[in-house]
Amino acid sequence: MSESITVTNNQTGESREIPIVNGGVAASEIHKVVPDVWIYDPAFMATAAAESSITYLDGDAGILRYRGYPIEQLAEKSSYIEVAYLLVNGELPNEQQLAEWSLDVKYHTYIHENMRKRFLEGFHYDAHPMGMLVSSIAALSTFYKESKNLNDPEILHKQIVRLIAKMPTLAAAAHRFSVGMPFVYPDNKLNYTENFLSMMWKVAEPTYEPHPVLTKALDVLFILHADHEQNCGTTAMRTVGSSHADPYVSTAAAAAALYGPRHGGANEAVLKMLNKIGHIDNIPAYIETVKAGKTKLEGFGHRVYKNFDPRATIIKKTADSVFEVTGRNPLLDIALKLEEIALADDYFISRRLYPNVDFYSGLIYQAMGFPVEMFTVLFAIPRTAGWLAHYKEQLEQEMKISRPRQLYVGAGERDYVPMTGR
Repeated sequence: MSESITVTNNQTGESREIPIVNGGVAASEIHKVVPDVWIYDPAFMATAAAESSITYLDGDAGILRYRGYPIEQLAEKSSYIEVAYLLVNGELPNEQQLAEWSLDVKYHTYIHENMRKRFLEGFHYDAHPMGMLVSSIAALSTFYKESKNLNDPEILHKQIVRLIAKMPTLAAAAHRFSVGMPFVYPDNKLNYTENFLSMMWKVAEPTYEPHPVLTKALDVLFILHADHEQNCGTTAMRTVGSSHADPYVSTAAAAAALYGPRHGGANEAVLKMLNKIGHIDNIPAYIETVKAGKTKLEGFGHRVYKNFDPRATIIKKTADSVFEVTGRNPLLDIALKLEEIALADDYFISRRLYPNVDFYSGLIYQAMGFPVEMFTVLFAIPRTAGWLAHYKEQLEQEMKISRPRQLYVGAGERDYVPMTGR
């Protein structure tokens, strides 16, 4: 059987055989057969807009791999900072490369004092941390003017390191400001996640010592969220980056996409749902409202995963270790029972609705003390490495500027009508 499709233009009778390459066909080849017709695909549901070697995702089989490495192995054996290196550079680092990478990241954790004193402190007292983060990332562009030179690999590498390094600092600063607490400087004796927790929670102690179980849990969560192929935020990163906007404003665009509740707000929605249910006894009635189409079962189902989300399996184990330290989140019993009932119900089975990564992540973050407003921020910190990997890859591919077509459905030509005649 030929690995190809045949497209026929019934208007002209012309046919063309188009090869299937890497699971896709070239739209430009289809356009040669039907030159006056555009392929209409709202939300890119059936369109591949990029070739990428960063993340492999098979939703039907529940497979997620970074650069070929299964997410299960990375979550168990690696660290976030090592995974960030892998995503950006394509290979796992050796001992010397990891040491140099870690040192570079630590060196760039500090932010300019003007950013802290004049920019961050200029926000309203109740500003949302994610809004502050998006704005702050974009503002970094004005501090590093050389970042617009995208032709120098060393300069680009430096901006990538800076962004990965400064994201936890900016995130913690946004939180501290939103709760009226003083800024905490990075402590570069600590590793990546320890440093973030220190900047979040340190009060007056000389050195903040985060619990190793909680540090490991956060590191695992960061690994699970580091990249996820061509999602909304990554598409925003690639689209803005295709104009050769610098890495800071491109990352700010990706973070802005994540700020939308349909993208980065799913774990918050899960918590709201569990609080609304309130008690295990109320679950059957809630399930019925879902079946009746009156509400949603938050944290179940995924645009891509159709059998199970491999990250959800890992995160459920992580939740158990966290609750041993923090105490059991009272909402956990509701979540477990809800999962049990839903997974045994033909309604959800037939629709291939299974728990995704967001179903348990919010419970973990809440148990660790993070306010709900920080959940999307906690998503943005690790995803920065993935965004930048795509940004770098796109530059190397010399991609053209993004410019999708449209199907015009508006009025035809009309003559201007003076005000008196309207």
